[in-house]
Amino acid sequence: MIESALGKVYTFCSEKIPQFIKKNFDITYTKASKTVGCVFCLLGLLLVILCIDGFSALTNYKRWLLMAVDLILPFVLALCTIYTVRLKSEKVRKIAGFVNLMLMPVALMTITEALNNVFVFNMTALGFLGNYLVILMVYFIFFAITGSFKITYLFVNTVLVGLAMAHSYIIDFRGTPFQPMDFLSVTTAVGVANTYDYTPNYKVVTAVLLFVLLTVIVIKMKTPKYTLPTKIISRAFTGTFTTVVMVLFYFTSLFADMGVRPDFWNQTRGYHNYGFVLNFFTNTKYLYMHKPDDYDPDKIKDMIEKEEKEDESYTKDTPNIICIMNESLADLSVLGDFETNKEYMPFMNSLKENTIRGNLYVPVIGAGTSNTEFEFLTGHTTAFLPSGSNAYMLYVKDPTASLTSTLKAQKYSSFALHPYYASGWRRTKVYSNFGFDSFVSLENIIDISLMQQFQANGSDANYLQSLIDENYPNSNMLVRQYVSDEYNYELLIKDFEKRDKKFPYYAFNVTMQNHGGYTTQCDNFNQNIYVTSSENEYPKVNQYLSLVKKSDTAFKKLIEYFKKVQEPTVICMFGDHQPNVEPEFVSELLGVKSLSNLTVEQEQKRHITPFYIWANYDIKEKNIESISANYLSSLVLKTAGVKLTDYNEYLLKLRKTLPVINSVGYIDKQGSYYKWSDVSPYTELLSEYEQIQYNGIFDKENLKTETFFIDGYTHEATELEENETEEKQEE
Repeated sequence: MIESALGKVYTFCSEKIPQFIKKNFDITYTKASKTVGCVFCLLGLLLVILCIDGFSALTNYKRWLLMAVDLILPFVLALCTIYTVRLKSEKVRKIAGFVNLMLMPVALMTITEALNNVFVFNMTALGFLGNYLVILMVYFIFFAITGSFKITYLFVNTVLVGLAMAHSYIIDFRGTPFQPMDFLSVTTAVGVANTYDYTPNYKVVTAVLLFVLLTVIVIKMKTPKYTLPTKIISRAFTGTFTTVVMVLFYFTSLFADMGVRPDFWNQTRGYHNYGFVLNFFTNTKYLYMHKPDDYDPDKIKDMIEKEEKEDESYTKDTPNIICIMNESLADLSVLGDFETNKEYMPFMNSLKENTIRGNLYVPVIGAGTSNTEFEFLTGHTTAFLPSGSNAYMLYVKDPTASLTSTLKAQKYSSFALHPYYASGWRRTKVYSNFGFDSFVSLENIIDISLMQQFQANGSDANYLQSLIDENYPNSNMLVRQYVSDEYNYELLIKDFEKRDKKFPYYAFNVTMQNHGGYTTQCDNFNQNIYVTSSENEYPKVNQYLSLVKKSDTAFKKLIEYFKKVQEPTVICMFGDHQPNVEPEFVSELLGVKSLSNLTVEQEQKRHITPFYIWANYDIKEKNIESISANYLSSLVLKTAGVKLTDYNEYLLKLRKTLPVINSVGYIDKQGSYYKWSDVSPYTELLSEYEQIQYNGIFDKENLKTETFFIDGYTHEATELEENETEEKQEE
């Protein structure tokens, strides 16, 4: 019996299967296809072998499994390249065309989710279905336009894989996902792109091999012949259907009410749980800023004046005010206790006399500097803006009330300093709309052609240092490839010393030394801080903490200088966001296995940076446990004893009830944490704040100038571009 069964199997395999293939398929190959297939196989194997270290981030089981798959893929790719398989039956080809359409989204999703670090079989049912339908809809759109599924597959697959590839690198570099709003900050991203490591990892290797394989399969597809009526009906149907769905999605709340919306509280978690394609496209709905419910500009004044103002106490002489937003400055011990070989913030931790200090809750992690900057300067919160949007790129397009306009109304001079490219986050335009008198950027500090040479020669930090040594000897300008905090403060002091003493001095400074990319090794930077309390190695953390130590030393020198200044001076210094270091370190400190499912309190911890308000004269010392960035400039004005706008007064009152309002949620005075999706007793209060903010940013026709400006003072945009040119010529 066994022999008979084996005989039947043998006959089936040796005769029936070949007969079936010969009857239904044409299988051909050429000498050129064999050559190309062999080349693809060799290149694929070489890619896997060269990037073998990229699999080290996985556990042993997953590492060996994925390596095995990636080593097999080049051979599969070679076979698909060498052989061309055609179905003989036109009817079957039409059925196969439909099957291809149904399976293609799964194939594409496999690639995009590999880059999202999620295996398709691990996706949630809603995530799988949502990504599948979005990809299918995109196919429908382009098929309605082109009439060709082959062209549609090639174009859509390339675009979506390209976006997913960008997402893969962006989330590795800054710790947050790629969103549609990031297209607006592409010039800023280009400016710092050379600081990161682009060595392909297991995600990239797997995705590239799968994408090339899928592309080869699509190119070799034989398009069935359809009648003209069939073509017209199919294109009309797909075009009409997708149009209806897009209208319902973008102009109604139907899909949002069904739960098809981003995870606004934790976009990283949303991308992980529900997939890249679905989250990226659902975020596009929120690019447009909607008017708040029940918005009425005539009620703004009543909202502002609902509570009595605090007693006014202005100093006779307006003090100099210097505000410094320090790039990526954070004390990571807010996440959890850890030990280092020596202190990394000794001076800042000791600063208490004539100092107000505490925890500042900011809207971003790892990147998005300018959103913290926007909150500080304007008193507005990005929590009321579309999730993932950037205020500088989207909304500061006209003269806007800010800390700068408040101080200029009181006869202050105004100076902005940022030792990197002026184009980053549109700062020149934004500072112009804020009314700054002058703006010094990297273009004014060095010959910018040196940066071009640096980037053209592989972005080697040591090479840039050699160029600086040659052109600016003994300047001690750089730490790694960025202007150091110490040199930055020297520029600030230089501007202070040449000020017009007829006017009180105001400066706003954004530093650059601690910017991300904590893998750069350079002779001008000695790493001397190491984590000693963990069994794991965290090279990024060690480099970052060593940079913080240099920031601490530089800030000490700045304070020591202003201690000797006779004029009363207030200095506010704060961090813009926590750095993007090893997520395993953050998880270890928080005591969690993954950063994808944090509690609201844990998530808020990741948004804490330190702040310091110091004066060279007597002020009341204070430690503030919690304050968000939108309140900080109002606190600076109050500490300095200068006049406040009605909006500043409103914010200081609001802070007493809700000391923290940011993109994560809010914290009340009792220390209770809320997400934006929570029902709370503060709904009406937050609604009023949102309406006041909308009036200040968007409703230019009905802007309540008496709320946002002092004594009717308004300003026009300044001509900072011309100032830059003049300063270059002077140099």
